[in-house]
Amino acid sequence: MTLVAGFSFCGKRMFPIFLKLESRPCLVVGAGLIAEGKIQGLLAERASVKVVAPEATSQIRQWASAGAIDWQQREFESADLEGKFLAIVATSSRDVNTRVFTEAHAKGILCNAVDDPPNCDFYYPAVVRRGDLQIAISTGGQSPALAQRIRQELEQQFGPEYESWVAELGTQREELAASDL
Repeated sequence: MTLVAGFSFCGKRMFPIFLKLESRPCLVVGAGLIAEGKIQGLLAERASVKVVAPEATSQIRQWASAGAIDWQQREFESADLEGKFLAIVATSSRDVNTRVFTEAHAKGILCNAVDDPPNCDFYYPAVVRRGDLQIAISTGGQSPALAQRIRQELEQQFGPEYESWVAELGTQREELAASDL
């Protein structure tokens, strides 16, 4: 139980946040299909991605050949965490997950071990994206399937037209702010 300014909370509490990852050094341990999806998300946000794994999918190999990522074809070493902002572990080994999480935690690096909630500082939410509009849904790692179902419902409610609407509102906001100068 946690006490905060006279309020008590039972269980874990999650702070919702959107991170700017552009140029930030991120580590992915593992290079299978699940890691591929995580890497793709990091690349979409223009993160600087290092991948450590003995084997990799063909897509991850292509990204490495193109210079989009730095793939080290070997097992994880503690030094891989040096200077990293974020670490993602996408392996089937609980021992590797725990080791990377423990070492990342000791160094103050945010870490997510996919499908291993005890070894996570954060969870990936289900996200509805409409341009700059992003709606994130989380069940605190309890039911990713429910989060996906809610995402699908919200995708119906917030259609593609929201992308242009949000862009127009952003333009209007900029114009308003410039007129105050």
